[in-house]
Amino acid sequence: MKKTEKKPLSWVKLDNAAKIYPAVRRRNWSNVFRQSVTLKDDIDKEVLSSALDVVVKRFPTIAARLRKGAFWFYLQEIDSPPEIMEEFSYPLTFMSNSEMRKCAFRVIVYKNRIAVEFFHSLTDGTGALVFIKNLVAEYLEQKYHIVIPFEDGIVDRREPPRREEMEDSFLKYAGEVPLSRKDTNAWHLSGEPESNGYLNLTCFKFPVGQVISKAHEHNATLTTYLGAIMMKALENLQIEKVPSSKKQKPVKLLIPVNLRKLYPSESLRNFAMYTIPEIDPRHGEHTLDEIIKVIYHKMGAEFTSKHMAGVICANVKDEKNIFLRVVPLPIKNAVMKAVFDRVGEVKSCLNLSNMGDVKLPDIMKKYVTRMDFILGVQAAAPYNCGVLSYDGTVYLNFIRNICEPDLERHFYNVLKEQGIDVVLQSNRK
Repeated sequence: MKKTEKKPLSWVKLDNAAKIYPAVRRRNWSNVFRQSVTLKDDIDKEVLSSALDVVVKRFPTIAARLRKGAFWFYLQEIDSPPEIMEEFSYPLTFMSNSEMRKCAFRVIVYKNRIAVEFFHSLTDGTGALVFIKNLVAEYLEQKYHIVIPFEDGIVDRREPPRREEMEDSFLKYAGEVPLSRKDTNAWHLSGEPESNGYLNLTCFKFPVGQVISKAHEHNATLTTYLGAIMMKALENLQIEKVPSSKKQKPVKLLIPVNLRKLYPSESLRNFAMYTIPEIDPRHGEHTLDEIIKVIYHKMGAEFTSKHMAGVICANVKDEKNIFLRVVPLPIKNAVMKAVFDRVGEVKSCLNLSNMGDVKLPDIMKKYVTRMDFILGVQAAAPYNCGVLSYDGTVYLNFIRNICEPDLERHFYNVLKEQGIDVVLQSNRK
């Protein structure tokens, strides 16, 4: 009797945004982020493993390994789901090359929490949210024998992946004229590094209704309002650390924007860009309303389909460069790393990435008590910040790799000045 031949594993090129991430990795830094869901009951690992086996087949560009070619890295679907892992002492531990060659994401369980950590070449926050929503939906259906409707990002896990979900939308929506990427450097926070790569996680919890009401008092959206509070906290911290205004530098916040809101893309790969509002403390201390106006006008001017098409065009133009395409991968990586160090994260103090108000089908809400989005720290800066709202609560997660919680302290003070009721949680012992 003949052995059944295994179907060849499919592969895809990295999308335009994903190409930079393998090149700029450091020995102690990998661009990994986390989506997590907390349930009412403790997790049954055997059922979760069965659910994962179903879901990885549905999302082959996310459930993938990172492979190295002669000229570019690429993604290859995994032939079996990874083992479910137990929680580490802190989130987002370094993801090694050997780990990514096997599987570029992790599924981690701690009591009643399911977390998935993704290497950023796989997807962005939106695609990752779809993946974990469907993993949890499959788990709940198998565990509790319920039926969850296909809505709010829940899809039929038994159907084959759709072509639209796997497209590189950057190539599809690039404009004809590239925009300049010139920008000034930002002030960077500093402090005593934590030993052994430890990452401090501090979650600020506050009521959605209250913070939206406060935002509306300032004629701002939730993202603009929280961004202004963050920039005000950064300005206050710089004034504290650098009293001489002549020595101060611009305070700049990187705010990612989901391009699916501008273009009719259904891609589950990376499809986000960013805007970087800035204030300059050398001109005098800013009020919160002044910062809100800066962010509002910056986002209003740049978050348009025409502007973003030009930004995308600049990135795609590099990818299509004939010389760059034929250069061997090691040289290409060295060039991309040098460019990233010169014009990448040095242009902002940190990211503030807001996933917005996360919706789930009503039947899932009976089981899901909380959701979180956690970014890894930047390569050249000790902080980052991920935000989402779920079931009436905003979960804003600071992560840092230095000992001093100075930014959290200033952020808390600005929130209290605004009259916002905030609860703090930390993984610090």
